[in-house]
Amino acid sequence: MTGKPDFEGRATRLREQLERHNRLYYVENRPEITDREFDELLQELTELETSHPELQRPDSPTQRVGGEPLEGFEQVEHDPPMLSLANTYDDDELSDWEKRISKRLDEVDAARLLAYVAELKIDGVSISILYEDGVLSQAVTRGNGEIGDDVTMNVRTIRTLPLRLGQTGEYEGDLPPRLLVRGEIYMPKKVFDRINRERGERGEPLYANPRNTTAGTIRLQDSKEVARRHLEVAVFQCTDPTVLNASHQSDVLDRLSQLGLPTQPTWRRCASLDDVRSYIEEWREDRQELPFETDGVVVKVDRLDLQDELGRTGKAPRWAVAYKYAAEQARTRVRDIVVQVGRTGTLTPVAELESVQLAGTTVQRATLHNYEDLSRKDVRIGDTVVLEKGGDIIPKVVRVVGEERPEGSKPWMMPAMCPRCGHEVVQLEGEVAHRCINPGCPAVASQSIQHFVSRSAMDIEGLGEKLVEQLLAQKLVSDWTGLYGLEAEDLAKLEGWGETSANKLLGEIEKSKSRDLSRLLHAIGIRFVGERVARILADHFLHLDKLMASDRDELEQLDEIGPKVADSVVTFFADHDNRKRIERMREHGLQLTQPEPEATSADSPVAGKTIVLTGVLGSMKRSEAKKRLEELGARVTGSVSKNTDMLIAGADAGSKLDKAKKLGVEVVGEEGLLSFLE
Repeated sequence: MTGKPDFEGRATRLREQLERHNRLYYVENRPEITDREFDELLQELTELETSHPELQRPDSPTQRVGGEPLEGFEQVEHDPPMLSLANTYDDDELSDWEKRISKRLDEVDAARLLAYVAELKIDGVSISILYEDGVLSQAVTRGNGEIGDDVTMNVRTIRTLPLRLGQTGEYEGDLPPRLLVRGEIYMPKKVFDRINRERGERGEPLYANPRNTTAGTIRLQDSKEVARRHLEVAVFQCTDPTVLNASHQSDVLDRLSQLGLPTQPTWRRCASLDDVRSYIEEWREDRQELPFETDGVVVKVDRLDLQDELGRTGKAPRWAVAYKYAAEQARTRVRDIVVQVGRTGTLTPVAELESVQLAGTTVQRATLHNYEDLSRKDVRIGDTVVLEKGGDIIPKVVRVVGEERPEGSKPWMMPAMCPRCGHEVVQLEGEVAHRCINPGCPAVASQSIQHFVSRSAMDIEGLGEKLVEQLLAQKLVSDWTGLYGLEAEDLAKLEGWGETSANKLLGEIEKSKSRDLSRLLHAIGIRFVGERVARILADHFLHLDKLMASDRDELEQLDEIGPKVADSVVTFFADHDNRKRIERMREHGLQLTQPEPEATSADSPVAGKTIVLTGVLGSMKRSEAKKRLEELGARVTGSVSKNTDMLIAGADAGSKLDKAKKLGVEVVGEEGLLSFLE
């Protein structure tokens, strides 16, 4: 006898799975399942909630458009929202879509009127770009479809995107006073290949694919680094076509191109769905020769009045659909599994394969991402595996062909010692990654030194990446402690250096010895210990020796110090090599103490409050204002939320000010800030 189906339990499990995969894809940029598998889970949940309305919840994945926006940027509300697209995977599903939209139209012979525009679906990052009076004024990521991140400075680095419209002279008529367009930012294949080649030469982990790399690049805080990565963009939509005097989607694309905006030139107007099918088949193989990654074709109703009539569902327009190409696969054998050590110390297993052709390239290696991924798939040396390259440059192992496993094969184990330096490998509690935490490891040293000398850490000017690499190559240093043993004659021998520049750098290194303990704690690279946590630790213990003698329980008693940070601190100082480095710091005369913080008056107007700074301050840098507010007992964060108590707004305050007003957050100007500090 079977029990009653547990619909509620199944719906709960589906929501949990979908939310997890949604975050992996949109926020963490490391998807574990294919788009189709995700769509099948979402469809099952949709059908459950439709047939059992009592299961519907406002926070269900069926009610939202996409992933949550990341923190760290000004957040902007989309108007109108940025919708996602419904997906189809075969000809029958495409025909069903046309039947559905035909039924919704008032026209008697709807199918005859349904011409389409077919556009290749670029595998990149969606972007909304605003031009005011012809000038690029704002660019916002898709985020969750309702709110995205303001990445204007980064988008301005895209050279194919005009900062001012109409410079080609092809557009007839006046420039629209306000033009909001949507498009896709992407990284060309040749740029991605170059970046990965350079990373491989430096012993760094390779990036997985252009889309994930683009998503990470567009959110970098350093616009100069974004510019060096040569992103591109293709624009495909205008939110208000009337400003372009357009009546068809094909008109919109023509007008956008005339304005100088980059559009994807392979789009085609199709008189019927049969023409769309021909377009899909034409590009099924030829897309491999394109300079960018594409995973399908977007099909749109051409007539804009019919688009308006068809409208949208809660998450997608009815007048458009994405046809997704099946991911290409191939079978091969695993010759060996090796470990690659990144410059942050992360150990990544990589499968070395018998050569096989996949999606137009010869594949000999495939990343296994991490030990958890490898163990879950149970990949072993000698196994026959199925590879997939659905838009990915770096292929991934989808599954093992179990029936072809050789006799006597053994599960692969992560090495206990780092293959680059022989140091013990650790896995911190709650983390997937295995790491070498030896700052002297050749794979780790360069990045750890660059962090050590950075402005927010020991602030040693003149030590850029190039010089750090020179010092390591000449074996003048092996980690950050070696900087304090450098001599002028050593530096003067390096290419591009002389006595004057050498002495200037040594003066900067000497000055850094007087930095307080909080800077040193941030500089030495303890995982999860950033500027704020470093200050909390330094202000509490006041001396490095006391911190080194503390245990997990004592650390967890401090505000904002959780188990993960406590474990990381204890693990770092328990390491023999790290303790030896601290002793060398002591011998070189570095400051190992923290000035006692001034007592904060209980009636300080900002004590215990969560404060956000925005805009330009005329009296001081925002970093200085942040430091002084924290000394008065405030907690200074980067984004406005319902938990924010006060926004301090300088000149040219942007979307943070607007959001604060909407949420009813107290807003104070620079005069108010100065009165607090007095």
